[in-house]
Amino acid sequence: MIYDISQPVFGCAVYPGDPEPKKELLSSLANGDVCNLTAFSMCAHNGTHVDAPLHFLKDGKGVGSVALTKFIGSAYVGTAEGDIDAQDAKELLEKAKNAFPGAERRILFKGNATVTREAATVFAGAGIDLIGSESQSVGPENAPMAVHLTLLSAEIVLLEGIRLSAVPDGAYMLNCAPLNLGEADGAPCRAILCNL
Repeated sequence: MIYDISQPVFGCAVYPGDPEPKKELLSSLANGDVCNLTAFSMCAHNGTHVDAPLHFLKDGKGVGSVALTKFIGSAYVGTAEGDIDAQDAKELLEKAKNAFPGAERRILFKGNATVTREAATVFAGAGIDLIGSESQSVGPENAPMAVHLTLLSAEIVLLEGIRLSAVPDGAYMLNCAPLNLGEADGAPCRAILCNL
């Protein structure tokens, strides 16, 4: 089974204060033009997207410099609500490790969960590749910096704005390769999960 865990770009969730995606029809078959042609503009962090280290680190890697192996591989989906503390992080890593070899490298939180700085420290110490969240920010929305700095300093990619309500907890193959926006601080992606 394949699960599309991405938001549609137009009408997607947007972090407070960020510009919303906009679409412009440049030509239209209905108007007698030779083809339909759409232009669009958006923030790199709208909807389902990844954060590269450069998002919060002056000398961090841009999205085009992050190894694709971070975005593709086995992953674990676990339900979590509220603040995820250090103990929650350790338990989730253990569940992932027991579910499938390597699934602990990419952890996706299903539910209304927020990674605390203490949990971020556990994940950074474990050397994982990616953390995913249904929220538009893995850390607290009103104070995201500390969590982002901890995770991005450890070169943990952040996958934000995913949709997991139809996905049962467990291990999957994840592909969330971003658009190659070169040295941008993040990029939209089409994130999918499939059964292992």
